[in-house]
Amino acid sequence: MTYMTPFTTWVDLKDGTIPNATMVQTQRLSDMRGLFADRAAEAVLSVQNPVIYRVYNATNNPKDEGQLLYSTTVIYPGKVGDEYFMTKGHYHAKGDRAELYYCLQGEGYLLLQTPGGEINAQAMAPGAASYVPPYWGHRTVNTGPGNFVFLAVFPADAGYDYKTIAERGFAALIVARNGQAQVVPNPKYAARR
Repeated sequence: MTYMTPFTTWVDLKDGTIPNATMVQTQRLSDMRGLFADRAAEAVLSVQNPVIYRVYNATNNPKDEGQLLYSTTVIYPGKVGDEYFMTKGHYHAKGDRAELYYCLQGEGYLLLQTPGGEINAQAMAPGAASYVPPYWGHRTVNTGPGNFVFLAVFPADAGYDYKTIAERGFAALIVARNGQAQVVPNPKYAARR
């Protein structure tokens, strides 16, 4: 048997980045076209095309059963209309795989959804360890004034299904109402079914 060599990856706790990341994925508003509910506000903001979030992949571990991958995500503060900046969201290609998010800084939500549209929203702040059970789609939302940063740990063979979210969306949105974050029904979700 050949054993994989153990290793350590450092996370910069000041900003949540991984200085020696194997890959950094940057998502701008143009990369998320159509995911925000207010299309008119999206069109206005698209002129600036702000960076919504970055993902810092920590490792190139094999994508085999039994291996883990991990990364940090930095979601920047901002809104499209009254909807907070968020990640695209995904299901796992292998639906029976779970995931763990650990908040390092900022505040936000882990928004989860079953394939049937059942919603669950977990508030996150530094120290929160939020569990994504198998079969739940998930996205994260920055509801604070600063960066929202979390560490994600997941099975290397989980894979991503972004298509389902792109086509159907989420059944709920997280929006600013009277200075507070609120989870509200997505009026466009039913039309996408």
